[in-house]
Amino acid sequence: MKIGFIGLGNLGRAMAQHLVAEGLDLTVWNRTINKAKGLAVNIAESPAALISKTDLVILNLSESTAVRAVLTGAKRLLEGEVPGKILLDTSTNHFDAVLDFREISAGHGLSYLEAPVMGSVVPALQGNLTILASGDEVAYQTALPILRKIGQTIHYFKTPGLATKMKLINNLCLGSFMATIAEAVVFGEAAGIEKEKVLEILANGAGNSTILTGKREKLLREDFAPHFSSAMIYKDLHYLQDLARALKRPLWTAGVPKELFGRAIARGE
Repeated sequence: MKIGFIGLGNLGRAMAQHLVAEGLDLTVWNRTINKAKGLAVNIAESPAALISKTDLVILNLSESTAVRAVLTGAKRLLEGEVPGKILLDTSTNHFDAVLDFREISAGHGLSYLEAPVMGSVVPALQGNLTILASGDEVAYQTALPILRKIGQTIHYFKTPGLATKMKLINNLCLGSFMATIAEAVVFGEAAGIEKEKVLEILANGAGNSTILTGKREKLLREDFAPHFSSAMIYKDLHYLQDLARALKRPLWTAGVPKELFGRAIARGE
């Protein structure tokens, strides 16, 4: 199976790098193509050219507007040779948008699978992401060997849209935990406790989580270079609030973290 990849941001590049390390012959396209520098990959001149040369294309883009642009914009993917092929979208999308992408793709004979991933750059480099997949079961089974190279744990929902909704629900915990851990560390230091001791005790107490484990060394080194930007988690929490509105349900704990990340964006952080 010939594999294409679109989207070489922090997470996408890590995923692509791992797939190359697994021995896959990868063809990539990215809006800023110099992000492919250093990767042992083939370069396609457009999304349409990419899918014409491959059997399955993986997307990892920032949000639904970017996915739509790749599908339907200039030199769009859907202008290529798409019938019978699979589009594996690992982006975190709006829950309504994935249904639209599925319908648009099906109209061109392309199988669209939503497959948002959970995890950051380090597990992506190791092929240890968690994947939530939704869509046609035949397409899912065909794509499964590739999914298993990306993720250690895979959860499949036959009903389209459920994988994306679950990813947004997961990121409610992600955004809340990140904000709480940051505030707990600052409060601990203000109370006269060394940062290392604060983190050690949190890890053995109520703060224990994969998020704390993943960020502990960065916090100790005061390395604030993002693996996942404030803009991305702000977007995800906004999508989640849209879901709450669609379900006509309150969503108490998304608002404050969302606005904290919004403040960070406004400050250029």
